Amino acid sequence: MYFQKEIETMPRRELEELQLKRLKWTVDYCYNNSPFYHERLSKAGVTADKIRCLSDIQYIPVTTKADLRDHYPFGMLAQPMKNIVRIHASSGTTGKPTVVAYTRNDLELWSDCVARLAVAAGATDEDIVQISFGYGMFTGALGLHYGLEKIGASVVPNSSGNTEKALMFMRDFGTTALVATPSYALYMSEMAKELEYPMSDYHLRLGLFGSEGCTPEMRTQIEKGWGLFATDNYGMSELIGPGVSGECRERCGLHFNEDYFLPEIVDPETCEPLEKGEQGELLVTTLCKEGMPLLRYRTRDITYLDDSPCKCGRTGVRMGKVIGRSDDMLKIRGVNVFPSEIESVFVGMEEIGPHYQLVVRREGFADTLEVRVELIDGGLLERYGELEQLQRKIEHKLRSVLGIQCKVSLVEPKTLQRFEGKANRILDLRSKS
Repeated sequence: MYFQKEIETMPRRELEELQLKRLKWTVDYCYNNSPFYHERLSKAGVTADKIRCLSDIQYIPVTTKADLRDHYPFGMLAQPMKNIVRIHASSGTTGKPTVVAYTRNDLELWSDCVARLAVAAGATDEDIVQISFGYGMFTGALGLHYGLEKIGASVVPNSSGNTEKALMFMRDFGTTALVATPSYALYMSEMAKELEYPMSDYHLRLGLFGSEGCTPEMRTQIEKGWGLFATDNYGMSELIGPGVSGECRERCGLHFNEDYFLPEIVDPETCEPLEKGEQGELLVTTLCKEGMPLLRYRTRDITYLDDSPCKCGRTGVRMGKVIGRSDDMLKIRGVNVFPSEIESVFVGMEEIGPHYQLVVRREGFADTLEVRVELIDGGLLERYGELEQLQRKIEHKLRSVLGIQCKVSLVEPKTLQRFEGKANRILDLRSKS
C-alpha cells in the first residue's frame, strides 16, 4: 500500500511550517535560477527574507498563462536543458501551447503525487488499470501511468479512441479500474451496452476521472452505467499534470498534496485573498519543482478550500469540485452561468441523455443561450404534445437554477458530438452574428 502516513496525516501546524520553509526555498530558487522570476521578483521587491509567514505570499506577483505563452517555449525554465528529461505541452487550441519541463526529481515528485491520490481513491497493486486518456504531449496519460505503476498496479496504456478495441481489452484483460475523462467514460458505457456482450463481462470497480469537470449528476450516471466507484482528481499541465489534488473514499472534497503545492483562493477580479470556505479563483504555488517552478499561478478554476477534518485521516486541505473556469463562464444578460450548473439540471432525467451543447448567440445587443440536449427515445420527436411538455419542464428547471430564460432544443439520439478527450460543449456564435 502506497500511503505516506507521515506526510499525509501531518498535523496542520507542522504542515504549515513545512510549507513556509519550502515557500522560502522556492522564492530563493526562482530568484537565482529563473531569469523570468528574477526580473519579476526584483521589480516587486520580494526576496525569500520578506516571506516570514504564509500570508506573505500575497506580496509575490501572480503568474498567468499569458506569461507562459509569451516566453514560449523555454523562457520559464529554471534549469539548463541538459537537466531537463521530459517536456510536455498543452493542446494549444488557442494560440501557442504552454510548455512544461521536468527534471528527474520532478518526475519522481509527480509519480509520488499521483500514487498518493490513486491509493486514497482505492487503487491497489492488484488492480488492472486501463488508461483511456490520449498519450502524447498531454500530461494526463503519462502522469497517471507512472503513478499507478509506482503503487504496483498493472497498467494498460490503451489511450483514447478505437473504443470497441478498448472495450475488448476491458473484457479480455479483466480491467478493474478506468482512467478517462468523465464524458468519455459515459460514451464507453453507452457503446458497451450496444455491443452483443453482457455487462457482466466487464469487471470495473473504480474510476479515476479527471481533465474535465464532473458534476455529481454525471458521476451518478457513470456509476450506474459501469457499476463502479467514481472519483475525481485534479491537476494542470502547467503545475505538474494530474496529481495536484484528488478525492479519497469519503468523497468530501479533493485532498491537496500540500507539501508540494500551496493553494490560495482569491477574488478573480482583484486577486485579493479570500477567507477559507469562500468561493473564488484557485492560485497554486509549486513548492519543490526544479525544471519550471511557478509562483501564484492563476488556474482560472473557481472553487473553495476546506480544512475541516476528513474521516480518512488525511490532513491536507481539500478543494471543492471546480464549478467552472472564470474564463469559461458565460455572461448571459448580466447573469454569470457555468456549464456545470446547466448540466446538473438535466443529467439523470429519464427522458434525455447526458450529452449536451450550449450555443451562445448575440441578438441585437443581448446574448442568448440555447441548450441542446439529446432524447433517449427519438420517437418522442413525433409525439409533439409530450415533446413540448418535456421542453417546458426543462426550461422551467433551468430558469429556476440560472435565473434567466434560455431556449431548449431536444434533438435525436446520438446526434451531438462525443469526446474522447476533454469535452468542449460551448459553441460561441457571437462573433458570427
